[in-house]
Amino acid sequence: MDLTRLPDDLPAPADDSAADHLAGARLPAVALPATDGSVVALDQLGAGRTILYAYPLTGRPGTALPDDWDAIPGARGCTAEACAFRDHHSDLLAAGASAVYGLSTQDTDYQREAVDRLHLPFPMLSDESFALTRAMDLPTFEVAGRALLRRLTMVVRDGVVEKVFYPVFPPDQHAAEVLAWLVRTPGS
Repeated sequence: MDLTRLPDDLPAPADDSAADHLAGARLPAVALPATDGSVVALDQLGAGRTILYAYPLTGRPGTALPDDWDAIPGARGCTAEACAFRDHHSDLLAAGASAVYGLSTQDTDYQREAVDRLHLPFPMLSDESFALTRAMDLPTFEVAGRALLRRLTMVVRDGVVEKVFYPVFPPDQHAAEVLAWLVRTPGS
């Protein structure tokens, strides 16, 4: 299975309003481990805009995805989305983003494999403890007895969520959508 390509018949997620409360929210004093070995204090991201995109579960070659993964609206596409953020990374920075981070509830070692395999130029953050998920009431869903993040992106400016993209579909085109928003909405 090629994780970088999406099937044509993926179901689109519906907007269930589960992220409506995030716009205007201040990031909490939560520090998350990153795949580059650092710990990122989300309430201290600094000035400027940070792109924080959340995704459910990065697949690995040779490892089966959860049963019926492709039938869950919004589940499939994490690898394709990460590759799109990789491919647009320098453009996002040129358009005013100060940093890009991926975010999931997978542990840092699992995430590091994807960062290395996909040659991602940005770190992934692990919310394995659900500290950020609980503090911000991020939308989740359950599959195979595991709670996973629903796909969303927050543009954080000076510690406050300026823009929320939710639901995200299709995930392989989402980085371009974020880039277009940054170009249309320059920071001051």
